[in-house]
Amino acid sequence: MASEQSSSADMELGRFLRARRTQTSPDQVGLTVGAGMRRTPGLRREELATLSGISIDYYVRLERGKETRPSPAVLDSLARALRLDDSEHQHMRDLAARAARYAPEPPPPSRSVRPDLELLLETMRPSPAYVVSRSMDLLAWNPGGLALYAGLADWPATQRNIARYLFLHPTARTLFPDWDEQVRGCVARLRALAGTDPDASDLAGLVGELLLKSPDFVKLWERYEVVGRKRIQKTFHHPEVGVLTLSGQSMQLDGTPGQRLGVYTADPGTPDHYAMLLLDTTAPQPTRHPDTKGEQQRPAHS
Repeated sequence: MASEQSSSADMELGRFLRARRTQTSPDQVGLTVGAGMRRTPGLRREELATLSGISIDYYVRLERGKETRPSPAVLDSLARALRLDDSEHQHMRDLAARAARYAPEPPPPSRSVRPDLELLLETMRPSPAYVVSRSMDLLAWNPGGLALYAGLADWPATQRNIARYLFLHPTARTLFPDWDEQVRGCVARLRALAGTDPDASDLAGLVGELLLKSPDFVKLWERYEVVGRKRIQKTFHHPEVGVLTLSGQSMQLDGTPGQRLGVYTADPGTPDHYAMLLLDTTAPQPTRHPDTKGEQQRPAHS
């Protein structure tokens, strides 16, 4: 029997369901709405319960975090009723597994960047490249990888975080012509992480800061989207080298929990490639500093 005492993990499934319910309109699921104003945004609880074939009492318990062991059949029915895509459906399963204590505790994130990865960043020049943590802290980079995010180098190394940059750095909105899409995808990634690891200390501080300092972040965070639109190409209106459109790739790194490699490329001989070369050669060349315990890792050799 589910415990009446709800933890943060128990509540995440309910938060996700409520966010998806309030953002799903009746016409999206084929319901006919009568005349008059609806006080509830999106679907009512009883409407979603009926569409899913479960009792309203059971659904309310799910949304309030009082029921933490929904069956796979119930989750599938809710996913169909809410028109969730495959990624959202899987995220809901992950939330339910964690609430039911079926999911293993994730390994602690590593902030240490291996020397071979630092060498890899160097060999990728002139392509801008960097290593980020799961919460988007910049851990290591080559010259273009840091300079691509104009103005980020002005911040102390321990504050260099891509999410923080997008929402709080004054240059970010002019750097990206599609800033709205960039931040939406960024929040979706953080939301997905927070849902499956709600007590993550590396995430709590960042989210708390952005909730306090950025009204735009607050609005997106409350939407509880967990799937961002992934763009293969990104356009940068860079103040130093002009407009350049680069192909971007992000990939998980083996043997380093939570770390990802990001790299941008351009076809040789194109104006974008020339601008990328210019960015690499004119960017400040990083130097190594002695390691300090628990602090930001040093950048790659230049």
